Amino acid sequence: MSSAGLHCELVPADRYQDVIEHLKYNFFADEPLNRAVRLCQRGEAHVELERHCLLTLAQEMSLMIVDEDGKIAGTALNGIIKKGEREECERRLAELQDEKFKSIFGLLYSINEKVDLFDKYDVDELFECRILSVDESYRGRGLANLLVENSVEVARNNGFKVIKADATGIFSQKCFLKSDFEVITEIPYSEVEENLRPGPPHEALKLLVKILD
Repeated sequence: MSSAGLHCELVPADRYQDVIEHLKYNFFADEPLNRAVRLCQRGEAHVELERHCLLTLAQEMSLMIVDEDGKIAGTALNGIIKKGEREECERRLAELQDEKFKSIFGLLYSINEKVDLFDKYDVDELFECRILSVDESYRGRGLANLLVENSVEVARNNGFKVIKADATGIFSQKCFLKSDFEVITEIPYSEVEENLRPGPPHEALKLLVKILD
């Protein structure tokens, strides 16, 4: 995708740290659950969140939109999850000391426990859209929609049958629905601990899925 001086491409290894810097000033502070628990301030580092992002980037499925000067305008961190991996991730999460981080990922794991997507769709691995982030100065231009559309093509080109996303906010949920994802299950924020509730306009954590031809 190229539009108005912007170009979407896979994130190369030599841009991983640039993506982390972009996320520190955008997603880390603005993501609804991160903001609800005050996980970190804008521009602030977060060891576990950065580790999670770097492990995802290393799977070589992530995308970035860059301008003519190479500045990152937006990014989609996409990864592969295999059957049985979530249980190991939950075990590791329990060992961490960061209670705010644990509460966020505990909620994300809990929605995935509601539906076994591997059994439901008879697959051993899923393509997962994990993070969707657009630079504050580029918002309102449809870049998140383009990142989702291009992520779907990455999944399709790599032979995946199912693509999923745990969407925490209303804006990312609208992007996935626009690309014909289906809400499989959700957890209303009114049912979670008060310190985890993002507040309006965000109403629920939603697990969305798209079946690829």
